[in-house]
Amino acid sequence: MTKTARLKPGLVDSPILKDPPFPLLLRMATPNAMAFLIQAAVNMTEVWYIGQLGPTALAAMAFVFPGLMLMQMLSGGAMGGAVASSIARALGAADTASAHRLIWHGLSIAVIAGLTFLTVFVVAGARLLHALGAEGEVFQMALNYGAIVFGGSTGIWITSILTGVFRGMGNMRFPAFLMACGGLVQVVLSGTLILGWFGMPALGMTGAAISVVAIATLTSLLAIIKLTFGNNVISLRKHFFQLETRLFADIFRVGALASVSPFLNITTIMLVNGLISRYGDAVVAGYGIGARLEFLLIPMVVGFGAAMNTMVGMNVGAGNVRRAEYIAFVGGSAAAALTGVVGITLALLPELWIGLFTQDPPTLAAGATYLKYSGWAFAFQGMGLSLYFAAQGAGRVAWPVAANFIRFAVGAGGAALAVVVLQAEVHWVFICLALGMSLYGIVTAGSIALGAWRPGRLST
Repeated sequence: MTKTARLKPGLVDSPILKDPPFPLLLRMATPNAMAFLIQAAVNMTEVWYIGQLGPTALAAMAFVFPGLMLMQMLSGGAMGGAVASSIARALGAADTASAHRLIWHGLSIAVIAGLTFLTVFVVAGARLLHALGAEGEVFQMALNYGAIVFGGSTGIWITSILTGVFRGMGNMRFPAFLMACGGLVQVVLSGTLILGWFGMPALGMTGAAISVVAIATLTSLLAIIKLTFGNNVISLRKHFFQLETRLFADIFRVGALASVSPFLNITTIMLVNGLISRYGDAVVAGYGIGARLEFLLIPMVVGFGAAMNTMVGMNVGAGNVRRAEYIAFVGGSAAAALTGVVGITLALLPELWIGLFTQDPPTLAAGATYLKYSGWAFAFQGMGLSLYFAAQGAGRVAWPVAANFIRFAVGAGGAALAVVVLQAEVHWVFICLALGMSLYGIVTAGSIALGAWRPGRLST
């Protein structure tokens, strides 16, 4: 039996189902990767802007940034990826009616989730910042930033979910266009609002928050217009507004479990921030800059991961699991190579990164120590994260989530042991984090190799 013999009728001519995986992955991933590189540059630029405000602002950003990253990872990575997976599998199975209706289900989730984040911040934001060790001016700056960002969280969720819709139908270019254009505008807007360019008042971190919300609102409106009036495989139409339990269940079957991983990742960062706060603000700020590199590599990996989600999802929907597995390992290897080169380079030359954002000697030293001990493990992190997205496409995320629990136990648990019990130097915290990253990639890759996506093997 040939590879295409088991595919659903009418889909054997789709490039996603028959073209050589590596060139196809490059074609699909390149727009995403370019857009995410621009977004990474935007994020780096914004940190540089905030760095001009001094170590206090950098420390405040280190406390509040994990909350923003949690929302972005839940909306774009977990639930956005789940929506993309559901649409890709529906199209792979030639069920276009369900694919159309899934857009409305994704929008419903975005609105509810955005309002939930706002409510949680209003009720518990201040107490959480205090619990993490933010005090005085650092606390007030972080609180003001969070109030604005989470006040506009619905726009962030809608943008993330709808870009997942486009990727699920195989359209990688429009989401990349939105990200690239939005990012370029944000560079100018953030500089204007944070530092007071063009005669505008310098709003500091408050300006950074306003910029994030403004760009998210604009891109969400553009995505809705494109889905409503553009020439798409599936579209936003009133007559497809029919909310069904089975379609919500299909999204949440992947998205709810996948959402555990962002919580674990952000909880790790928050716990580590709290643990190392006893070493002083400079160490918190230096770790924040170093750890932000890891989070900036994530969007680059997502360039591969988003393409892998769609490619794997359509092939699984069409019944070709073996090809889906092969696509996953091609993409995972590429992501590991990318993050590994960056990580090892900066482990050897950390000043290339840390020096971009601060010249404060204690902050430089802390950030350099983090990269020296953790940079070598970024390759495993890149592989694990890209395979997490591939597993979303397959609708099988239990093993990547289990691998992230292992990462959390070794990284955050080991860090707590080192600081609280052993009262060790801060570099032992960073060693534990690196070991956790490594195990994450190894366990995730091993589960797919052993058949996690095949019925009757390691599948759940």
